[in-house]
Amino acid sequence: MSRNQLLPRDPSPPPEGPVDDSGCPILHVDMDAFFASVELLDHPELRGTPVIVGAAGARGVVLSATYEARRFGVHSAMPMTRARRVCPQATVIPPSHGKYAEVSRGVMEIFKAITPEVEPIASDEAFLDVGGARRRLGSPAAIARMIRAQVAEQYGITCSVGVASTKFVAKLASRQCKPDGLLVVPAGEVVEFLHPLPVAALWGVGERTEQALVRLGIRTVGDLAQVPVTTLRRELGVAGAHLAALAWGRDERRVVPHAPDKSIGNEETFPHDVDDPETIRRELLRLSERVAARLRAAGHVGRTVSVKLRRSDFTTITRSRTLREATDVAKEIYDTSCELYEAAGLERVRLRLVGVRVENLGPAAAATRQLGLGERETGWREAEQAMDRAARRFGPDAVKPASLVRRPFGPIGP
Repeated sequence: MSRNQLLPRDPSPPPEGPVDDSGCPILHVDMDAFFASVELLDHPELRGTPVIVGAAGARGVVLSATYEARRFGVHSAMPMTRARRVCPQATVIPPSHGKYAEVSRGVMEIFKAITPEVEPIASDEAFLDVGGARRRLGSPAAIARMIRAQVAEQYGITCSVGVASTKFVAKLASRQCKPDGLLVVPAGEVVEFLHPLPVAALWGVGERTEQALVRLGIRTVGDLAQVPVTTLRRELGVAGAHLAALAWGRDERRVVPHAPDKSIGNEETFPHDVDDPETIRRELLRLSERVAARLRAAGHVGRTVSVKLRRSDFTTITRSRTLREATDVAKEIYDTSCELYEAAGLERVRLRLVGVRVENLGPAAAATRQLGLGERETGWREAEQAMDRAARRFGPDAVKPASLVRRPFGPIGP
């Protein structure tokens, strides 16, 4: 059983009375079925029913699922065809990434109002070190209750919070109390909490590592804790010592706030393999628009544009180019992506997936543009900023390039 398939226990009510959280400054806050929960805000009639968020095509995968769907075995990253087979009564909703990003930004602002020590690790989860907020806001458990209440009140969704002495144990605690739960693991009870858990609960134990451990008779964290470190090193290499430390609750990593993005990208798997260059360029345009919008929303510009091209035989080719100046303009990203696609020599090769990514990121506020003699500003950045404003007000599809608008009987263009 992989760690992604571990099911949380039925949560007990969040503790309201005294709890020993004196040595527990670390919180792990995790939204419950985040994408699906956000979609239910627009579809309240679906509450209490199985709902899956993801592309409905034969090659789509599950991005999120309500707990009603998870009871049938549906989980994130599962192929959509299998998800619909195990839960045919589920309602499938295509993803709306703009909505999720907006709610995510709001939730992160709630965290940052409590402490500057916030380390986002995904759009729907983050670590917080609330040690410096105790005098102002109370104990870690009280702060966790405050966060849960504010998220529910302001955004109508629920979250689960693990409170512990380390990041590793806090994350396990939030998983154990899902959905809509709060679990404090006192510093003196970490071993008692960890040792009954399946060994797959440990960070770094994937399917292959789990199989190797099971061959050694190791099925729980407690089993692993009793194995000599030398044996684990011999069987697992350098990871063995790391797992031994985790099995005893030792995790020296600190909450690292403001970790900068290294790159921003998007990719798309076609419903069917595609060898039409115009269709591929149209998809490159759509992805470039999405990446540029994410760059602007994050306040970033980037200098390196790369494309990812996966053939029908799953061979993957990447090409990249570093620009003279950093950009967050979709047109510049798209033009470069098309040039990279053409240079790859795959214009008549059947492709399964394409992706666009921008790297070498820096703050947009510090970026300057050097115009050549007689060169005028193109106005593309200002136009795309206007599109951002329209999208925030009227929805993500309010304004888009004409080639991405479909007529009732087919796409515009050749």
